[in-house]
Amino acid sequence: MAERAVSSDVGTWTWWITSWLPSWCPTSHSKLKEVEERMLQSIKSKFSKQFVHISNDNKLWTLAFNSGVDCKTPLVLLHGFGGGVGLWTMNLEALFQQRPVYAFDLLGFGQSSRPQFSTDAQVAETQFVESVEEWREKLGLETMILLGHNLGGYLAAAYSLNYPSRVKHLILVEPWGFPERPEPGNQDRPIPVWIKALGDLLSPFNPLAGLRLAGPLGPFLVQTLRPDFKKKFATIFNDNTVTEYIYHLNVQTPSGETAFKNMTIPYGWAKRPMLQRIGLIHSDIPITVIYGSRSSIDGHSGNSIKEMRPNSHVEIIAIRGAGHYVYADQPEDFNHRVLHVCETVS
Repeated sequence: MAERAVSSDVGTWTWWITSWLPSWCPTSHSKLKEVEERMLQSIKSKFSKQFVHISNDNKLWTLAFNSGVDCKTPLVLLHGFGGGVGLWTMNLEALFQQRPVYAFDLLGFGQSSRPQFSTDAQVAETQFVESVEEWREKLGLETMILLGHNLGGYLAAAYSLNYPSRVKHLILVEPWGFPERPEPGNQDRPIPVWIKALGDLLSPFNPLAGLRLAGPLGPFLVQTLRPDFKKKFATIFNDNTVTEYIYHLNVQTPSGETAFKNMTIPYGWAKRPMLQRIGLIHSDIPITVIYGSRSSIDGHSGNSIKEMRPNSHVEIIAIRGAGHYVYADQPEDFNHRVLHVCETVS
């Protein structure tokens, strides 16, 4: 009990010390909203935007695309860590031609509410999952094709474990949190000592605390350290819209970010690896795993899922020339592959 109390006190202190940091940063909710609107300007089709209200006065920012074939099972997109609905800008219009498509900011991210999550990894995961279920109930969706990238893939799998009757097909795109952390000495590439030391130094802090601590230098920091984001969306933007969006997404109150930190162990591994549970997902839920051929994410998880589910449909797709942000690196190929998967669902 004493250890749990200490953990709770540390979590509360961390929340307090980081909650005021956005005031040091040149950001606001209105700035995030404005740059997200710029992110979505390339979409010419009509779509709706709304806050979907769930329990505890929380709300989830949602984009809805209805194609006129509302009788088909909708496709629901869950973004990854540090992301938001605007990052799907090169996918949404292509994907909704055959069925309704929804994308929403996960609880604690983007324009959605940013509550204080539990410091317990299992409870925090449950908070995420229940927010997805409440969102589904409020929109009246009977079933879904659930697609998740990165953290969104982990949460999509967790949701499928808890609510199997609501998932017609599970699509995992470069999912985070599936393999267990290898034992020391069993890694293909041992972690350098300096990275371990840096990890130990930063362990009390949220992953993106440095971005907030940079204050007014933050936007320049994103442009300098992540020029790849600008290149990924170069066919749409010739300015810093994308890096501005990434910045404003991640210097608001670090709610989902703190939850993510509490769900990890050093060097980014999940405290509750999904491969330990993936075999428990209902056998009649088909799973498609999509990787980028140039990604640094361990692609062996897809093979492990296939081995653990011998009586289920598991397909593994590698998209050539794509890295971790496969939907932005090769959007046409990604959209085509996802549409092909969706064609198998009525």
